[in-house]
Amino acid sequence: MSLFLERFVEDGYEMYNITTLGYVVIFVLILLCILSAGYFTGNEKKGISGMQLVLSIACMAVAFLATNLTIYQMPMGGEVTLCSMFFITYIGYLYGARVGISAAVAYGLLQLITDPYIISVPQMMCDYVLAFGVMGISGLLSRKKMGLQLGYLIGILGRYFFSVVSGVLFFAEYAPEGMHPLVYSLSYNGTYIGAEALLTIIIISIPPVTKLLEKPKFLNSEDSSDGSNVPKER
Repeated sequence: MSLFLERFVEDGYEMYNITTLGYVVIFVLILLCILSAGYFTGNEKKGISGMQLVLSIACMAVAFLATNLTIYQMPMGGEVTLCSMFFITYIGYLYGARVGISAAVAYGLLQLITDPYIISVPQMMCDYVLAFGVMGISGLLSRKKMGLQLGYLIGILGRYFFSVVSGVLFFAEYAPEGMHPLVYSLSYNGTYIGAEALLTIIIISIPPVTKLLEKPKFLNSEDSSDGSNVPKER
């Protein structure tokens, strides 16, 4: 562990910083995840899709910028932003779960580089790899009626699940006296994740916005070329 993480003590709590080698490894993993997002085209002969790479990177960039548009900052971590999580689930909506998960994991690793809070390796995996990576399952509902909204909700519920698990397993000591850690984690994480989810659902359900975000025709033609263009449910 000392090769990738270095221990330090702050206010009596043991925490970890990422070492230089650790940053290099994470950066390589991000590149691999992004390349994977371009590879999963549904047609092995087709190879890496430049369009998927461009749009996936663009969505991650917009999501990263949106994290700076903070509406409310929670006292113990977590924040309500202007739809930042949506742009990660949107990749899954455009290209399906495999591409979505690859891109979402890359985004989680990017968050780990830019804003690390590490008290253990399991906590790091839960908060950065699993909690963000699971948002890519939005692609499972991409072909359903209202797939844009439903995909976002299932992705956010996945993140909420792992955030609650992290709160119970790693941050139980922060629960107020007399309150069960599970109740505390459910309510704390639900406050900011739920608020942003509600705001986002309202925005993406506005008809002109929904129409703008629906899968563009050129992506449908791209899907047709690899045999994956299955009509959406109505």
